[in-house]
Amino acid sequence: MFRNRNAGKPLAREKVKQWKKALREYDAITEQDVVGPEEAQSIALLETLEAQQTGLRSLYEDLAQTQEPEAFGKAVMTRLRSQRRAAVNVAKANQKLLENYDELSARWDDLTRQPHSRLKPPANSVIDLEETRSGHFASGMNLYKLLLVCFIGCFGGVVIELLWCLLTNGYMESRAGLVYGPFNMVYGAGALVLTIALYRYRNRGKWLSFLGGFLVGSALEYFCSWAQELLFGSVSWDYSHMPFNINGRICLIYSVFWGFLGVFWVKTLYPMMAELILKIPNRVGKILTWALTAFFVFDCVVTLLAVFRWSQRVDMIPAANAFWAFIDSRFPNARMERIFANMVFR
Repeated sequence: MFRNRNAGKPLAREKVKQWKKALREYDAITEQDVVGPEEAQSIALLETLEAQQTGLRSLYEDLAQTQEPEAFGKAVMTRLRSQRRAAVNVAKANQKLLENYDELSARWDDLTRQPHSRLKPPANSVIDLEETRSGHFASGMNLYKLLLVCFIGCFGGVVIELLWCLLTNGYMESRAGLVYGPFNMVYGAGALVLTIALYRYRNRGKWLSFLGGFLVGSALEYFCSWAQELLFGSVSWDYSHMPFNINGRICLIYSVFWGFLGVFWVKTLYPMMAELILKIPNRVGKILTWALTAFFVFDCVVTLLAVFRWSQRVDMIPAANAFWAFIDSRFPNARMERIFANMVFR
């Protein structure tokens, strides 16, 4: 008989639901609760404010009855300045407490979700601890980590879009953005920008990752569309027919998609990627990273030259010298149209 891999999942999900329900039910202090120092001080603050109400009411009466309110000026202004400073301090403390609550809740959710997720991504806190202990060459958000994330994103994005094209259209079509290999720098740049922008929120609630992905992804998509049209007079996507679009470069639906992608990236894809990178030995990893960097720089330069010359051929501009003639022979229109299937010149 085959073992049901999902048999334990309903029980695991139910356990997490019970924990969250218990957290809601025990907002009120009970005899079993352990009152932390923050909560104890907040209770003391509330009691202090309540005790001061009698003195404030007396001051209000004195101010209302006096014929010379200026006589109370020093006492009132002193108290006002103190209360304003106290209000600012309490607001800062409230923000910090909410941040601590959000982070602890997020770390707990990540750790309890990991064993029961189909993809089984490691929790970011586990990755952080392993990177710190191992002294890995790509620890944290250093240059090696960012370069490797970019390279993996260049490849993974093309694979995902190829599969999506096959599922939705029933055929395979190139989604590459470089002339050599199944790579697209738009996906690599997206992975890089999302990582830089959202790394600090990897152990925080999903709402921050959604908001960050929404804003950063939309800005990146707009910039890439604008830069491509400015440099080559071409576009690879146009959302003019979509509702709530901006110049046809971005639209609300895909911005929301970027938001969900931000959550999926920070909570699932990035930790899986970081776990994979952790398996690369330090010495091999450094050499591999720089070798890939050299290859991608070369690939990007050749791609820029090939696309530039392609745009000139569309405008019936002949090759100016032997170098551009060589580019024409290596990257004729048929090959470029096969690689960049969705590129349209304006």
